[in-house]
Amino acid sequence: MKFLDLAKVYIRSGGGGAGCASFRREKFVEYGGPDGGDGGRGGDVIVETVEGLNTLIDFRYQQHFFAKSGQHGMGSQMTGRSGDDVILRVPVGTEILDEDEETVIADMTEPGQRVVLAKGGNGGWGNLHFKTSTNRSPRNANPGQPGVERTIWLRLKLIADGGLVGLPNAGKSTFLAAVSNARPKIADYPFTTLHPNLGVVGVDGREFVMADIPGLIEGAHEGRGIGDRFLGHIERCSVLLHLIDGTSEDVAGDARTILNELAAYSPVLMEKPRVTVLNKVDAIDDETLAERRAAVEAELGTPVMLMSGVSRTGVTEVLRALWTQIEPSRAPQKDQDEEDAPWQP
Repeated sequence: MKFLDLAKVYIRSGGGGAGCASFRREKFVEYGGPDGGDGGRGGDVIVETVEGLNTLIDFRYQQHFFAKSGQHGMGSQMTGRSGDDVILRVPVGTEILDEDEETVIADMTEPGQRVVLAKGGNGGWGNLHFKTSTNRSPRNANPGQPGVERTIWLRLKLIADGGLVGLPNAGKSTFLAAVSNARPKIADYPFTTLHPNLGVVGVDGREFVMADIPGLIEGAHEGRGIGDRFLGHIERCSVLLHLIDGTSEDVAGDARTILNELAAYSPVLMEKPRVTVLNKVDAIDDETLAERRAAVEAELGTPVMLMSGVSRTGVTEVLRALWTQIEPSRAPQKDQDEEDAPWQP
């Protein structure tokens, strides 16, 4: 299945049916009168989150979604049939944006969440509604309300507990493959990862989800390389794992490049907890490793852990450090009313 995280969709709700202007004409009814029925209501366009989806690929092949219009009213006080709704099924974590790609209409973060994007038009009243003591034979009826037509954008932001960031070939995919059942593409050239990958990671009997995104390079916020278009997938993460290639000649510069790109994208990412790790330590001698670790710590002002995704050296310690940051977000949130309520036996 191909990965697609942005789709443009055209939607239109159904229009309401027109009311009917008719009169009873039975032979043996002494007094006739108006009996026009109301028009049916137009269908809504609804978006719903479902489990088991992690891509918007379905919206590449169908971009137009039109709900059915309501049927017109009929004589004998018969109301027209309401139009069927149209339901857009999207993955959990999808944002619904207006046509300007900036205004957020809805943020779908819970399974089964539903939002009405375009409400169907109401059906028109038949002439029976206009009958009064002074107007016993009304000949007017209302037309139905038209449907709503709009253009929206669907943008997927994957739901994950931790996010992997780093330069190309920093060992992100190797790490994800070593600690989970995910099988991302791994090769010795840059940009082997072309779309985000998710993996379920386990440590000390606990599990959490890690997201691997394509590598960043200097100037990614200006569109260089793959750019920063995938950084949105780690906005919901509780912690970021910053991997640095320990075999690089300028590890401090590499580390600063990633932080600069995160800051250029959004201050939200800079505020997230980070675990900084020097990777590929099995390919470096102890003296060089100590120098490069000290250089990164001096550049970033944070402690740096050591790890090798290939030999699994230090992997467990890194996972435990990640879980320490993730665990507070997993704590059950008590209801405010429950906390404020006095104790009762």
